Amino acid sequence: MSSSAARVRVARALLRPGAAALALCLTLSGASAAQSGTDLAQAPPPPVPAFTPVPFAVGERLTYDVKFGAIKVGRGSMEVLDTVTLRGRPAWHTRFRVRGGIPFYRVDDVLESWIDRADFNSLRFVQDFEEGGRSREIRYEIFPERAVYRENDKAEQPSVADPLDDGSFLYFVRTIKLDVGQTYEFHRYFRPDRNPVVVKVIGRETITVPAGTFRTIVLQPIIKSKGIFSENGQARIWLSDDAARIMVQMKSRTKIGSLNLYLQSHRPPPPPTATTDTSR
Repeated sequence: MSSSAARVRVARALLRPGAAALALCLTLSGASAAQSGTDLAQAPPPPVPAFTPVPFAVGERLTYDVKFGAIKVGRGSMEVLDTVTLRGRPAWHTRFRVRGGIPFYRVDDVLESWIDRADFNSLRFVQDFEEGGRSREIRYEIFPERAVYRENDKAEQPSVADPLDDGSFLYFVRTIKLDVGQTYEFHRYFRPDRNPVVVKVIGRETITVPAGTFRTIVLQPIIKSKGIFSENGQARIWLSDDAARIMVQMKSRTKIGSLNLYLQSHRPPPPPTATTDTSR
């Protein structure tokens, strides 16, 4: 057979459906193996993402009795719902919720956070408030790689490096070293005008709540806002003085009295298994 006839047969073969793609794959595979000098079956697996070590995991759920002064007015919860892939980033999805109230004035306030598992940065923050029959939802999309955030459908605004939101700060303080008598400042709140966030380590106390008796570390967090962690609120948080660092108790002053949360139950996360991971 002449060389020209052979070329014609090869061309016809490559025009058959799928043949060209198969030939290209085989060619690239052969070239890759030749360059590496090893069999493709022996190629190293892709690197596993490095995640920030934390004292919590999916499935952890804390529940609280909520009181105004000495009067029980509702329930609260703090939980790690799942892990998701948000804009290509693996993230924890957490929720802090307070429900209850008094006659003629009920509240159902929810703070949801999506926290980058690798860098511990906020990626999304949602405030969903129902108070006294009125509802208000604010959704923040936070972009750490560009140091900007967007509130609902408004224009983007400047943010900070390594941003955190109200909900994610409750988990962040569980991951850091806390020395009694020290004051820590963090310029990480995603809205720059509310920085720095200050965390004062007041001391250690052994306290009893409905869930039991705990040795705790006492903190005073301060954020330049009108919420429970404002300077006027003089909030206190009691974290368990152990590896889990769960929030055992929280107290804060409000315009209508003292808002207190007492740990009622603690469901630790299950042993490590495959977790839910969905794209959003």
